Amino acid sequence: MGKANALSNQTWVCEVRKLSRPKGYFFGDSPLNFATPLLYVQLSISALLSAFLQFILNPLGQTAFIPQMLAGIILGPSVLGSGNAFADTIFPLKSFYISQTYALFGVMLFLFLVGVKMDISLVKQSGRKAVVIGLSSFFVPLILNIGFAFILRKTVAMETNLRKSIIIIAVFQCLSSFHVIACLLADLNLLNSEIGRLAVSSSTVSGVLSLIWVSLAFTIRQSNISKKDLSLPFMGLSLFCMFILIVYILRPIMLWIVAQITDKGRSMKDSYIFSVFIMVMVCSFLGEVVGQHFIMGPMILGLAVPDGPPLGSALVEKLDSYVSSILLPSYFVLTGARINFSMIKMKTVWIVELLVMSSFCGKLVGTVVPSLYFKMSLIDSLSLGLIMSAQGIIDVINLNHALLLFLIDEEAYSVMALSALVLTAIITPIVKYLYNPSKRYMSTKRRTIEHAFRNAELRILACIYHEESTPSIISLLEVSNPTPKTPICFYVVHLVRLSGRTAPILTTHRLEKRSASTFHSGNSDRIVNAFRLYEEHSSGGLIMNALTAIAPYATMHDDVCTLALEKRTSMVLIPFHKQFNSLSCTEELSEPIRSVNQNILRNSPCSVGILLDRGTLNTNTSLSCKILYNIGIIFVEGPDDREALAYAMRMAEHPNVSLTVVRLADNRKCSVHKEHDLELLSKCKIEIAGKKQHVYKEERVKDSVDMINVIRTIENFYDLILVGRRHDSDSPLFMGLTEWNEFPELGFIGDMLASSDSNCEVSVLVVQQQMVGNDQQMVDDNSFKSYGIPSFSVVDIPRDDRVHPLPY
Repeated sequence: MGKANALSNQTWVCEVRKLSRPKGYFFGDSPLNFATPLLYVQLSISALLSAFLQFILNPLGQTAFIPQMLAGIILGPSVLGSGNAFADTIFPLKSFYISQTYALFGVMLFLFLVGVKMDISLVKQSGRKAVVIGLSSFFVPLILNIGFAFILRKTVAMETNLRKSIIIIAVFQCLSSFHVIACLLADLNLLNSEIGRLAVSSSTVSGVLSLIWVSLAFTIRQSNISKKDLSLPFMGLSLFCMFILIVYILRPIMLWIVAQITDKGRSMKDSYIFSVFIMVMVCSFLGEVVGQHFIMGPMILGLAVPDGPPLGSALVEKLDSYVSSILLPSYFVLTGARINFSMIKMKTVWIVELLVMSSFCGKLVGTVVPSLYFKMSLIDSLSLGLIMSAQGIIDVINLNHALLLFLIDEEAYSVMALSALVLTAIITPIVKYLYNPSKRYMSTKRRTIEHAFRNAELRILACIYHEESTPSIISLLEVSNPTPKTPICFYVVHLVRLSGRTAPILTTHRLEKRSASTFHSGNSDRIVNAFRLYEEHSSGGLIMNALTAIAPYATMHDDVCTLALEKRTSMVLIPFHKQFNSLSCTEELSEPIRSVNQNILRNSPCSVGILLDRGTLNTNTSLSCKILYNIGIIFVEGPDDREALAYAMRMAEHPNVSLTVVRLADNRKCSVHKEHDLELLSKCKIEIAGKKQHVYKEERVKDSVDMINVIRTIENFYDLILVGRRHDSDSPLFMGLTEWNEFPELGFIGDMLASSDSNCEVSVLVVQQQMVGNDQQMVDDNSFKSYGIPSFSVVDIPRDDRVHPLPY
């Protein structure tokens, strides 16, 4: 018998019943002759090979689906699994019943978890654009491909099996799934981008239509196989009853579990997870009983699970890594085992490929045309069309079930599975190249404090990762001198890591409506209430708007940059990822937050301030109760130093603030920034002249040693120090400092004040002025030796243009 037949699960093997565990290698038993250790080896090989291929292909922009499919093909009969010692030892005939069971168990849990992450309310919330694109991307390729298939069947000579199944093949190529699109966007870090949100909503519409069609097709096929007149109505009624059971019995139980945790403050018990796990098993069993695919019940149940914390997040955290990395690759081994290159004929290939390309063109046209109608750019429309054309695990599962029901033969299955692999492998790098979310943040308009009118409303966006950062941000706001004559429109966004759901959330907090982020609303509400309390005591000088953004760390900066762009803010304030605990003198590091900060610095459409709080800002004492709040600014040269000085000059208008400007001047006679620096410094001197609490002084320094000595002598005389981020690395003042830069995102001076061997005990605000054009490269090299003075236009924000919370 052929190995291909064995791998395709078409061969039954009988063997003598024996123990499932070996006595041991030293007792003469080979572990690979027993079911349990053999299963461990198979799972390990499939998981390691998938991880290895993913490590290689990820830099090329490939999603997880591609390396998993390739691993299955490599271990299948087309490469390693065809009648050799490796196949006979690792994948013997007797092992496939057990390995198949684990593979199907893994894919069932995987699709259940994908359903848990999905927010089904997106169907209700989808705007007209998403609904039209979703409908068009489903019906246009369906009509086009079915018509083309009829033409091919009448005009082209082909094998009997292919002629019978060509319509089915045409229809299967037109299907889509929101599970596939959501996984693709997550792998490409585009979930909470503008295109990502639209793709998720549109694919939800087309995915529901595809799911209905597939369920109907499989039900009719199984009814025809059973040859019973009443089987189709009973199968449909049974499917409807299973849906009612999940929605109206199991979902209320899960909502009760959520209520026990959130309202009564109970912890997530193992019994709750166990209950949901039993529901998954029961729904899978019911799916088989009613004649549907066994994953149908878990998929519907996953959509019924309340997404996000606490239940959805707990399920994802406990199961996701194990299922995705260990169990799921074994399913792709099973899938790859059914792909056999030896049985593929070239005539079948080009016929099926014509249908594949026809479907692809139909999806592209069905997505791009309505996108252009809704005035999206051509690049964005094309990117969305490519995303909606991608295929993934749901398509492979449908093909496997169609093969089981004899809707298609093994040859057509092999060609269609390979087509899904090749098409998706081509699409994903093109999307990654075409669509860059950060491009929309690039602007030639100046949104900085330096270029804004002094009496115009200053707009600031502050990011909060932890509740502990709230007092320091409020203190910095108070120092910024919000008054009716110099008002501040302040946006605060609580950034929360996305967990237990696929679709990111951006909600606005309003007094009359509780935040939609249920589980995180407690922390968010405490943060918002603190800022609202300060707003009430600001005597009309501050208008506060609060939001909560729940997104993955990899794309969290997109929400921040989008808000900064839409609200026309002049500065984004972000807490430094390194938090200093003044009570225990310990430091807490958070690398994901550091990555978010670096992405904000790189993509922000306005100026950015990184606040390093050492406790001098984190105080319960109001500024009005302090005699003087001492602020120092270290000025060297460049746009970032000017932005810091402009912010400090605004702070100096507060009656309880003492400002000290320390200019470090070297002996260079010419500098590309000298003219603009001297202009702002002269203006600063005029404004602080005659005010005893303000000081301006210059220190002559010739090299980095002199500069460090000056900074060390003054660093602990203030409550807050402002510094610019980027400086000329070729300057004698900064020569050699790049080698000792521990935190490049803080620049040379900021890093010196924040480093672990520094004696600085005051808070530091590192300022980066808005980057225009191609200035993004300076975020990484911390220099502006090629930083020219770009032309700019002053953005005049009228006094009465005060922004209030907008509905989302």
